[in-house]
Amino acid sequence: MKAINIIPLFVIIPLAAAFIISLVGRIIRRSSEVIIFITSLALLGFSLYARFLLNSVPGKILVYKIGGWVPPFGISLVMDGLSGFMLVTVNLIAFFVAVYSLSYMNQYTDKPKFFTLFSLMVCGMNGVIITGDLFNLYVFLEIASIASYALVAFGTEAEELEASFKYAIMGSVASAFIFIGIAFLYSFTSTLNMADMARILAYKQNTWVIPFVGVLFLMGFGLKSALVPFHAWLPDAHPSAPASISAMLSGILIKTLGVYSLIRIFFNIIGSTHGYLTILMFLGVVSMLVAVVLALSQWDLKRLLAYHSISQIGYVVLGIGLGTPLGVFGGLFHLFNHSVFKSLLFLNSGSVDYAAGTRNLKETGGLGKLMPVTAKTNLIASMSIAGIPPFNGFFSKAIIIIACLQKGFTGYAICAVIGSILTLASFMKVQKFVFLGEIKDKLKNIKEVPFAMVFSTVCLAIICVLGGLMLLPSLRFF
Repeated sequence: MKAINIIPLFVIIPLAAAFIISLVGRIIRRSSEVIIFITSLALLGFSLYARFLLNSVPGKILVYKIGGWVPPFGISLVMDGLSGFMLVTVNLIAFFVAVYSLSYMNQYTDKPKFFTLFSLMVCGMNGVIITGDLFNLYVFLEIASIASYALVAFGTEAEELEASFKYAIMGSVASAFIFIGIAFLYSFTSTLNMADMARILAYKQNTWVIPFVGVLFLMGFGLKSALVPFHAWLPDAHPSAPASISAMLSGILIKTLGVYSLIRIFFNIIGSTHGYLTILMFLGVVSMLVAVVLALSQWDLKRLLAYHSISQIGYVVLGIGLGTPLGVFGGLFHLFNHSVFKSLLFLNSGSVDYAAGTRNLKETGGLGKLMPVTAKTNLIASMSIAGIPPFNGFFSKAIIIIACLQKGFTGYAICAVIGSILTLASFMKVQKFVFLGEIKDKLKNIKEVPFAMVFSTVCLAIICVLGGLMLLPSLRFF
């Protein structure tokens, strides 16, 4: 198998899985579970293999020309260091969420439909990561978005439908901004190939196109990544979705459709000017502080976690907005770490809801005695998100803070530390009200969740504990 032939598999496999599950899922019992397990494991294996493969390729870049047409005339799929890193992140979380869903989704009525939509969402995210064509980025972004709108409404209760409708409206507005930006760039450069577009923009004089398009992309991808003040849809969408989808939305969807696309366009196509980077840093710090303050007052566990997603994305955007090698490294490292510990926290919230039948912190208590594995994995994830050593979140936050100090942004570094302290306070509240204290009478008969759910949470907890080891020279290539 040629090295480049692995690239289209990241779109073909989940697309084929969605097609097959929709055909045979209802006819052959449990076939959807077998298919989703095999395909998500295959995608994880291929993404790890592709990441290793990149190191042995000259220039560390692979280009797959669809139909043999040479870019910029044909459509190409491209894998470089950033896309290889993102593919591993997305498919790692997707695999553990898929395994968790095998048991968790038993409480819902139609698992084949769920796994069909889940596969389409993974297909869209993988497509966004590997496409070398700006219009195809928009197409894959819409595939992932539309699947996520349906998955938020999967419970079909009034709350879920309302949240999904709000999410769909805000997502459509974001998509409109992005599409208009792409249209302006295409009319100015006469190409949709990202590399070709970057080459033309580098020497073609313009006074208003790039600033105007930059603002459109900031608004569009800012909405997709739920940065403050574009965050209004997220606190409703995440609590309403099934826990496994909340883990996907918070863990990888907002990063792939929002942060990754923002990085790809600003650093690779239109150029990361001082003005854009300053705006990104400011939005990152505002998101970090505003969202964590809002999280402190929440009593719905998933709503609390949703606000922390906005806050932690602030750290990622602050690191990337610094524009220095250390800042970008810290931002990307935190992106990976946040994907792991936030997915774990949402899966744990699903386990609590699955066992106790409630997410309200005031109605739970003492679950640590009845659900010891969930309690321990939740403590690990809480320490990680708060940036307590030696967990993975500490290392990435420390790198971002050091990068701020290196560039002279002492105020931003202090804000990052304050954000971490408030995050710790928020998760101490979660530990106290959910897992410590006296067991409520109505909860005395509950027990630990099924094996598939425990397996996913334990594996993610292990990654939280060992994540800091990726700073070792032998593992730093990732």
